[in-house]
Amino acid sequence: MNLKINWDALGVGTSVACAIHCAVLPVVLTSLPVFGINIIENNKFEYLMIFVAFAIGVYALSHGYKKHHQRALPLLLFAGGMLLLFAKQYWHHYELWILPFAVLSIVSAHFVNFRFCRAAHQKETINNHFAK
Repeated sequence: MNLKINWDALGVGTSVACAIHCAVLPVVLTSLPVFGINIIENNKFEYLMIFVAFAIGVYALSHGYKKHHQRALPLLLFAGGMLLLFAKQYWHHYELWILPFAVLSIVSAHFVNFRFCRAAHQKETINNHFAK
């Protein structure tokens, strides 16, 4: 069995998980400080989530860039989204204004990369068909 991982789908999934984490955690888990548990404002956890999203995103987008389409747009969208995630960490009072644009940019980067890879694959298939 040949298992292939769709890195763009994984990147979108981690971005969505990050968005859910950032949206649901403050609303649902606000009672945790009463029990002495502080995960809402846990900077280590936030930076870990950003690092995981960064690592998966860089791998997925660089693979698509090198092997399929050689277009910089997905990388630029991703870089912008990651910068916004770090900006969100720095300017906490603007977090709810910055976060949607960060997530939208990162998800768009993976979507555009997926579309570029797909178009390159279709073009390659057509070229191989006519080359025979």
